[in-house]
Parts: sequence; C-alpha cells; structure tokens
Amino acid sequence: MESLKLGPLEVWPPVVLAPMAGITNAAFRTLCREQGGGLFVCEMITTRALVERNAKTLKMIRFAPDERPRSLQLYGVDPVTVGRAVRMVADEGLADHVDLNFGCPVPKVTRRGGGSALPYKRNLLRAILREAVRNAGALPVTMKMRKGIDDDHLTYLDAGRIAVEEGVAAIALHGRTAVQHYGGTADWEAIARLKEAVTEIPVLGNGDVWSADDARRMMAETGCDGVVVGRGCLGRPWLFADLAAMCAGSDERARPRLGEVAAVMERHAALLAECFGSEPHAVADFRKHVGWYLKGFTVGSELRRRLATSETLAGLREGLAELDPAQPWPGKVADAPRGKTHARDRVHLPAGWLDDPYDLAVPCADAELDTSGG
Repeated sequence: MESLKLGPLEVWPPVVLAPMAGITNAAFRTLCREQGGGLFVCEMITTRALVERNAKTLKMIRFAPDERPRSLQLYGVDPVTVGRAVRMVADEGLADHVDLNFGCPVPKVTRRGGGSALPYKRNLLRAILREAVRNAGALPVTMKMRKGIDDDHLTYLDAGRIAVEEGVAAIALHGRTAVQHYGGTADWEAIARLKEAVTEIPVLGNGDVWSADDARRMMAETGCDGVVVGRGCLGRPWLFADLAAMCAGSDERARPRLGEVAAVMERHAALLAECFGSEPHAVADFRKHVGWYLKGFTVGSELRRRLATSETLAGLREGLAELDPAQPWPGKVADAPRGKTHARDRVHLPAGWLDDPYDLAVPCADAELDTSGG
C-alpha cells in the first residue's frame, strides 16, 4: 500500500477524516490523530463568510500547534468568491490543503444549487475548480463529490474528468447520490469506475467504511488510492488506529472495554473545553457523542440520560465512573452503521436547475450562507 500524494503533501496511511459539521473540530481531530495518522479535515467553511471575515467562521479555523498538514474544506458556488477564499487561505497561511465540497446533500444547500447539486452544472463546476487551483499557489486543491443528484442524473464521471483537466490534486467519491442522502448502500462499483476513468490523480473512496476491514475490502474491490471515513468514526476515534494497522498489514484491531471508552469520552470532553474556552459549551456539545460512544454496551437508561444531559465536566466524570469498566467490547453491534441512515424522497433544487447541464449562471447569493458549519 502506498502513501497518498496530494501535490507536495504525502499522507500515510492513505486515510482521510471526512469533514462533518459540528463534529470535526480541533478537539475531535486531535483525538483521532492520537490514534493513528492520516489527513484530518476541518469542518466545512463557507467561502463567502471567509472572505467577509465573519467572526464565527474565523473562530472555526482552529488547528492544534502540532497539526500537520492542516486541512480545510471550503464550500462555495461563485467562482470569484471561491477563488478569493482560496487565495486568502494561501496568502495568510491558514491551511496546507484545501478541499472543495460538492457532496453535501442537505436540502438547505441543494435547494440553492450548492453541494451535491452543483456538479450537474458542468461549466460552473469547471469555473469554480479553475479559480480555486489558479489562486491556490503551492497548496493542493482536492474535491469531494457524490455520484450525482439521482440515478437519472449521474455526474461523477464528467466531474472527475473536469477535475483532472483543471489541475485538482485528488478526488473523493461518496458512492451515493444526493437523493440517497445517507440511506441504502454505498455503490463501491461507482468508485471503481471512477478509478478506471481517472488515472492521473488519486481517487479516494467514501461510504460504508465502518471498520478497517471494510476499508481494506473497499480498496481491494475498487482499486481506490485511499479511503475517506465519516460516520464510521463517530464515537470510535480508535478506528484510525485500526486503519493504520490495516495499512501496515496487521490484523490487530482495537477492542476497548467500557472503562477505556469512558477514558476516551472524558478526554474528548476536556479537549472540547480547551477548544471552545467554555466548559458549559463543551459539555453541551459533547452530549451528541454519548450515544455513539456507548452504542452496543449495556448501560442503564437512567445513567445514559444523565451522561447525555451533564452540565459540567465534573458531573460527566461522575457518571462515567459508574460505568462497568470491565464490560467487553460488544463486537458487531458496535461496528454497525451509526449516524444518519435515512434516504430522501427527492432532492430539493432551484427551479429549472435540470434544464441545462451546461448553464454557467451562478446561483443566487442565498446559495452561500454568511456563516459556516451547517
């Protein structure tokens, strides 16, 4: 297995933490990096908010002092604004790598022509990629996308060719359409087809990597150059230790007992407090992680409730101390899918969006929110 080469950057193992809004902040990235190597991407940043120097957005661009490479994902729909944002990242040294989001399937993004809706407009996609690469200087620019809007409007092969032609350093494909959202099964065959069609740059696979063995199988079946992990690491930052072992040819896997999981939970909450500079904010933010960490373990409903409603680090520690430290890893139950798993009935799109796939018209200003992270 080879390192992942993104322009001047070399990443080992060839594993990427997918940016997830409200999840992949500096605290969670630190926790994952402590388990194993790879590329750990910051939460999505909106280009309009960045160039306007929105205070909330600038606070989200946090990296640990030892975090290298610093990876930042941008979301934008206007080529000029995207270009200005990438130039700002390059000129001000805000990150070492820029990823562009063309995969977000949520209605508030697609109904305005952004995220997974945008690659349908081939010329607009090309213009955005061109401006991003032109303004990036020495920084590698990559992109993450889905198969298309739905099975009748697949775009990934066209988008892959455009990316190569415009100098993108790598492509990540989530093997689902926008209408699938996070439901159904990821289409790994599409990842294989993209890899066959795009030979000049690395192709990364994303979707349904719940374990290191899933990652190994994806790479073997598709020939992809690396894997992108999103929901699979929710409540399981040690998945990156498993992925590092897998890439090194080892079958060793982390199987923490409940006491070890509790220790990671406590550290996660403490890192959030350092990151936010506010204990109440950190503990409130940590609540959504409790169910993911405890998935599959036998824990009473009352204790689960108290852990998920803690208001202080001390209260959280008290609850964690009541967990049975010797309880073994629950196996396949804990390795099951986590996070969102539902599909959509349809994709919300701007009026007339599907009329002309080569229309270069830029979506309205509302397509790009003035703040980031959602």
